[in-house]
Amino acid sequence: MGMVGGGRGAFIGGVHRMAALLDGQIELVCGAFSSDPKKSKLSGKDFYLPANRVYKNYEEMILREKELPEGERMDFVSIVTPNHVHFGPAKFALQHGFHVICDKPLSFNTAEAKELVKLVKKTKLTFALTHNYTGYPLVKQAKMMVKKGDIGTIRKVVVEYPQGWLTTRLEATNQKQAAWRTDPKRSGAAGAMGDIGTHAENLAEYITGLKISSLCADLNAMVKGRKLDDDGNVLLRFNNGANGILFASQIAAGEENALRIRIYGTKAGLEWAQMEPNTLLVKWLDKPVEIFRTGGGNLYPEAAAHTRIPAGHPEGYLEAFANIYRNFALNIDAKIRGKKPNPMYDFPTVEDGLRGMRFIDKVVASGKSKQKWVKF
Repeated sequence: MGMVGGGRGAFIGGVHRMAALLDGQIELVCGAFSSDPKKSKLSGKDFYLPANRVYKNYEEMILREKELPEGERMDFVSIVTPNHVHFGPAKFALQHGFHVICDKPLSFNTAEAKELVKLVKKTKLTFALTHNYTGYPLVKQAKMMVKKGDIGTIRKVVVEYPQGWLTTRLEATNQKQAAWRTDPKRSGAAGAMGDIGTHAENLAEYITGLKISSLCADLNAMVKGRKLDDDGNVLLRFNNGANGILFASQIAAGEENALRIRIYGTKAGLEWAQMEPNTLLVKWLDKPVEIFRTGGGNLYPEAAAHTRIPAGHPEGYLEAFANIYRNFALNIDAKIRGKKPNPMYDFPTVEDGLRGMRFIDKVVASGKSKQKWVKF
């Protein structure tokens, strides 16, 4: 793995490195860790990389690595930069024959996302997007229960992602994470809805297997002086006729990362919460509530394949993130060996990223419109 971004002082870069290394399938061999070449070199020392594999920018890294013999050069690029610096390195890596795994959202805007989709199709390279919540074992279990028809036909989906960390104007204190996430020039067209609302959208579509067909949004910047939304509510309609509600907020005082989803079918309802990820509730119409636990013996194979340790030992955010990296690595390994990848080991793709960007566009358009309901 070669990494773009994630140097000293970065948050998400460290998460990606821990996730990538957890299974011993991936090795960090090079990087361009900062837009500041000096900081990139210092970060390379932190990670005990040889000086000649630490580069001043992503262009130099990709071109130099391409010259190295197969087996020595990096196999793929991990992109962990702010939103506005996703497209450039992703496009350059694909153009020069390298697989890509990228932090979400896919790009700064939908036009860039469409270009990446076309490039992935043209090159036939593997592209993964780290919508990491899809990596949890019991999210896989929920998905399979829906797919197998266990809960019947879906009628209602309620998904929420409240945080409280931007309740005050934190960006005014030069806090790095707040500064770029609330800046339209670096974050894009949306704030909270782009940062965490897309996670909620992706999770709803991933578990249900449905697609959002139209939406009606109300977006707000509740903190005075903030340029992007920090709170939003969205009504959803799905392509099977089901209805839904999605809300994302970063001004929900006291909340941490309370991503939660409830799915109601004709036979039962499912409930899963990210802050208690080892439990899935199945609320049957005609019998008592059933509790599924990570590591339990009654899970579908797709869920069991993403469980790492015996029941009763908590698995969380890093393990789910690592499942995305492991599955991505297994896919690349299969391609190298000329084999067909196992579909059980799935991960969010470039197409999922494009849907995320379109979701942002439609939510912002609906938020500004008097008509409100817009087709998705």
